[in-house]
Amino acid sequence: MKWNGWGYSDSKFLFNKKGQAEFTGKRYRLSGMTLPSLQDWFENTFGASVKHKSPPVLNASAVPPPRLNEAFVENLKATGIPFSNEAEDRVFRAHGHCLHEIFALREGKTFERVPDMVVWPNCHNDVVKIVALACKHNVCLIPYGGGTSVTSALECPPEETRCIVSLDTSQMLNERGYCTGHEPDSMEFSSLGGWVATRASGMKKNVYGNIEDLVIHIKVVTPRGVIEKSCQGPRMSTGPDIHHFILGSEGTLGVVTEVTMKIRPIPEYQKYGSVVFHNFEAGVACLREVAKQRSTCVKWLFPCLPQLKGFDPHQLVVATLLFEGDRERVLQHEKQVYDIAATFGGLAAGEDNGQRGYILTFVIAYLRDLGMDYCVVAESFETSVPWDRVLDLCQNVKERIVRECRERGVKFQPLTSCRVTQTYDSGACIYFYFAFNYRGLADPVHTYQQVEHAAREEILANGGSLSHHHGVGKLRKEWMKDSISNVGVGMLKSVKEYVDPENIFGNRNLL
Repeated sequence: MKWNGWGYSDSKFLFNKKGQAEFTGKRYRLSGMTLPSLQDWFENTFGASVKHKSPPVLNASAVPPPRLNEAFVENLKATGIPFSNEAEDRVFRAHGHCLHEIFALREGKTFERVPDMVVWPNCHNDVVKIVALACKHNVCLIPYGGGTSVTSALECPPEETRCIVSLDTSQMLNERGYCTGHEPDSMEFSSLGGWVATRASGMKKNVYGNIEDLVIHIKVVTPRGVIEKSCQGPRMSTGPDIHHFILGSEGTLGVVTEVTMKIRPIPEYQKYGSVVFHNFEAGVACLREVAKQRSTCVKWLFPCLPQLKGFDPHQLVVATLLFEGDRERVLQHEKQVYDIAATFGGLAAGEDNGQRGYILTFVIAYLRDLGMDYCVVAESFETSVPWDRVLDLCQNVKERIVRECRERGVKFQPLTSCRVTQTYDSGACIYFYFAFNYRGLADPVHTYQQVEHAAREEILANGGSLSHHHGVGKLRKEWMKDSISNVGVGMLKSVKEYVDPENIFGNRNLL
């Protein structure tokens, strides 16, 4: 894994000596392929130059020394559970993948506070022992799954004076070879416990559901003891569902150690597809109708710049489609979707384009690392919004981003874009992407943070949610009262105070 960017160390975009972009490694279908037009697009869009490279620097000596609780360490040794206080292990688990986190690492900087230890439990009973020792010795625990957080959730609170232990659950995974249908963009690196803790959503949600639709049973170790239901029945009417105290709790209450999920046979038949629309408005209208008619396919809508006769390359958008299930049903749904698309002026663009679009979602995060190599910062964030607010919200947020960039001294026109991903009867999830050339800015991360903050304010003012599936963490918790009300925040605080009165799980997310 990279210490300073997304994903595997052997996989990255780079510009070769021929002036072409290529994707290295052998792990992805895109690996080894060249993108001949990307360098020209990159330089023309951002005013950037591949001659101005900003290579990352690793400075392990900047890592602060660990603040160990010796009594906790001695008791932990007796359990035989592996642990480490090496600088590299600690820094790797001190962050997620927010722009400011990765930028700091690339600049050779570290964080004001990092975990003092990392511990690797192998099973539920190991976690029970670790939590008991943390309570006994007043040690702060921060659960770590796959490290893909984009909400500052893994950052250690700088004001925390106790020994901080990163509880890494990566050694607790069991591969059984079944299909759950839950496929977030970060699937290779994120963890099942992390999906539960953040109320995650995946690319195939329209077929299989979100994580809350797939979970049957959860076991959680808290300072008060273990939380779990008494049976695995398909539904219970026993007051508020305790699973929903855990779903979205973001490591503030305990550690998810076991999850029972729905599984299905691996789909018999799978078929990709794509549709080109004249503009974003037509594409959104089509996806709304597809959702209304309950056609179960995976679909995304995003801007594109191909040359097609009769289509304005600056206006057209592409919907990427994936159908899976038994062959007869797949073909039925495929016809239904293409018939709907035709009524909105959509033109079928082929299976190959659909497959490429789907593959791209797994490597798109690598593009941000390429941009940062050449003084371009880029980020994405998401929201959910009712159908009747989708177009206005997208337009207003993009305009706000451009305006904020100009006011804050960004010299080159920023790139702004949005993508419709998961769809529902009542609305959709919208992703926003923006990037800008930061050459000449004294503090590009601060500029970015100001722009994103303004964009989030605009999202909320236009009827969007605080987050659809990324979660809150520390990055967005200032808006929690506005999102769920003062009473709602009070209810969450009451649960926290009962379950964890000494704040053993002290990452300070959400509240």
